[in-house]
Amino acid sequence: MRFFCALLLIFIIACKQGTQAGEKTENRNIAKSEDTLVAEEKVDSVKTTEVKKKDVVPLDEIPDTTFVRLADYSDDFVYDMKYATEDNFLKAQVYECAECYVRAVTARGLLKANAAFMEKGYRIKFFDCYRPHDVQKKMWKIVPNPTYVANPAKGSIHNKGGAVDITLTTLEGEELDMGTGFDFFGRKARHAYQDLPNQVLENRKLLKTTMESFGFGAITSEWWHYNYKPTLNYSVANFTWDCK
Repeated sequence: MRFFCALLLIFIIACKQGTQAGEKTENRNIAKSEDTLVAEEKVDSVKTTEVKKKDVVPLDEIPDTTFVRLADYSDDFVYDMKYATEDNFLKAQVYECAECYVRAVTARGLLKANAAFMEKGYRIKFFDCYRPHDVQKKMWKIVPNPTYVANPAKGSIHNKGGAVDITLTTLEGEELDMGTGFDFFGRKARHAYQDLPNQVLENRKLLKTTMESFGFGAITSEWWHYNYKPTLNYSVANFTWDCK
């Protein structure tokens, strides 16, 4: 199920390999920790800098449409950001940042869902989160099939921070068998496909029903793809994605 938005978003990707102490991020749409210069003193003619890390803004205090870095709010997730590697159908690394950014409202749902999974001995593993629009265009050029890739003319819910591609692992990090690998374009990846071992069907059912109970919906053609359901009127925003 797609997370529909009234307006298209304009994103600017500016991945940085390092951030100098004292540098402030210019984008106020991103809620995350940042190093802030708090003191500078001279000792034996050499300047030393004391750096203090600000507390992360509580998620409940952040507007629904604001982007957040999920890792700032929990250490309980597992990440394998496929498009920051060459292990994807593009066969190319198209993200400089192996980070998971989503809207605050999506992050709240993910935290609740993961807590429920952990009570059962599992954790959410992310393959993809926010996706730049230029990457969407590259995907469509290779697979111009709306069953598997959103037409960039309308945009993907990934482009708006409302969709994630996930699977489940044990608490030790072992992936559950879901029947196909990531970026598998075929009938076998559909939720309705039943010609699979019982354990695979049970794993898919666990993922789908739990995610749905926390406000997410799955598209029929991909078992790993979940969109947050509530419809929000996202305003146009510039999003700067920082790598550290």
